[in-house]
Amino acid sequence: MSQDRKDPPLQDDAKTPNKPEDAREREKRKQHESENQDHALEETFPASDPVSPFVPAKAPD
Repeated sequence: MSQDRKDPPLQDDAKTPNKPEDAREREKRKQHESENQDHALEETFPASDPVSPFVPAKAPD
């Protein structure tokens, strides 16, 4: 299971003390956050587009 930094700690994680993250872990966390944000933006993108007006086609003669 994937867990974000803001999620409450898992039961096992609550017993272990927090250690400072190194540069590689920080970069990995930042990349994960960026991917989550990109995915969320893709999911909401059509809602940000303006509504296109409906132009009916000409009736065939």
